[in-house]
Amino acid sequence: MEAPHNSPAAETVSEPAGATDPDPVGAVPEAVTVTLTVTSSEQMQDLGRRLARVLAPGDLVMLTGELGAGKTTLTRGLGEGLGVRGAVTSPTFVIARVHPSLVQGPALVHVDAYRLGGGLDEMEDLDLDVSLPESVVVVEWGDGKVEELSEDRLRVLIDRATGDTDDERREVTLVGIGARWAGLREALA
Repeated sequence: MEAPHNSPAAETVSEPAGATDPDPVGAVPEAVTVTLTVTSSEQMQDLGRRLARVLAPGDLVMLTGELGAGKTTLTRGLGEGLGVRGAVTSPTFVIARVHPSLVQGPALVHVDAYRLGGGLDEMEDLDLDVSLPESVVVVEWGDGKVEELSEDRLRVLIDRATGDTDDERREVTLVGIGARWAGLREALA
């Protein structure tokens, strides 16, 4: 995402000839990548509703982005799209919230792993492995902590301009890892 033009990050940096980013978004074999631009919180929430149509019980969704990037706003849209009970808010202080379905679909388990320092061992108390088969589990700040829960998972990376800016534009990169996500691009079209 482009930085504000008056910030140091907006300066052009030349890469050596032939240089490439070895791991642009945690690229892995069998990954499908879709990048979208959203320009408002309403569009972020709408993206969540669209993404909910693709989700099924057993799906693990990992959200990554700076504070204020829109992770909870996207999850609010997921909750609306899945037809779950309760207002979807940030679970920072309770760590996890379960939103049961009101429409015979999967529950939404919304986890905020920001304050959890360890990997899956620290997450075990949440019993996510028990909830996963019949729920959609969304983990904010889950990178490096919950990958072992499922070989097939969806990473959502939200990038926003930082610094003193009112730019609401976000680059949202969806990385579907595993065979489950082979049709992600077509499903979101």
